[in-house]
Parts: sequence; C-alpha cells; structure tokens
Amino acid sequence: MKIGTKLLILILTVSLLSCKSSTQKTETKEPATEFDFSGIKKRTFPESIGIINDYAQILTESQRTELTKTLYDYNIETTRQIVVVTVDSIKPYQNIQQYAVDLGNEWGVGDAEKNNGLTIVVCSQCRQIGIATGFGTELILTDTICKKVIDKIMIHEFKNGKFYDGIKKGVTELITKWG
Repeated sequence: MKIGTKLLILILTVSLLSCKSSTQKTETKEPATEFDFSGIKKRTFPESIGIINDYAQILTESQRTELTKTLYDYNIETTRQIVVVTVDSIKPYQNIQQYAVDLGNEWGVGDAEKNNGLTIVVCSQCRQIGIATGFGTELILTDTICKKVIDKIMIHEFKNGKFYDGIKKGVTELITKWG
C-alpha cells in the first residue's frame, strides 16, 4: 500500500503540475472590440436654431422677432445671410474671432458657392464680440470695417447694458456698408 499510495500521490502531483503548467503557457484572449473614434468630432458648438440663436438669453422675444425679420428680409433681397449668436461661453476657444469663424463654417452660414455669410457672436459672460465673414463677404466687409462697427457702435451700447441696441445698430451698419 505504501507503494500504491506513493504512486497515486506521484500521479496526482504530475497531473496537477501539468495542468498548472499548461494554464500558465496558454493565454486566453477575450475577443476585443475596437472602435475607431477618429471620424467622430466632439461637439463644440450648439445646434443652429435659425438666424437668431440667443443661447445667452439676452434678447426678449419681441427683439428676437424684430431682428429675425430684418435679417430674413435682407437674405431674401440679397441672398446674403447674417446669423447672430449669443453665448455664455466660447470654451474651449480663447479667441472669439476664431470661434465665430469656426461656428460659421460648421453651420454653413451663407451660400456655399458665393461664400457670402456673416456670423456675429456675442459672448455676454466673456464680454467679447466677434464678426466672421465668408471669403466673398470679406471683399466688401473687411476686418477693418467689422472692427470699427464693433468698437464704435456695438461696444458703446453694450457698455450701457443695451445688448439689443448694440446688435441692431451693428447689423444695420453692416447691412448699409455691405449694400
């Protein structure tokens, strides 16, 4: 019995070691699901809701309606599109001008062939204004003209807390200069 017991222990030990050895050598791989996120862009901009996008809620309903009518009529008469956007933040951007350019491109402001869009972005919390023009628009409304409209007309009204007046007067001046 002693030999039988020793033989049984030897067989069990060898079996156990061979199982452990094969377990260590064989790796079980779980099927990996890989996703390609390169085509998915993190949404930086809000969805466009029309010609007036008052996300910062600085305009009254009647002001939005009046401004919408002005911009809509101008678009119908000229095929030129002006979009006004108010936001509380331009994050992750630091520069409101670049934000306005990228937003206008993302939304497709203006006619694609004529490249005649104009995007006005007002960030009330940041205390910044940006005007972005399409390539067709900037032939007439140069950066210098847009900066003068911001500095001489819009900011003056904004400092007095009159956001609607600043936007309305700025839009009117840009329409006059654009023709």
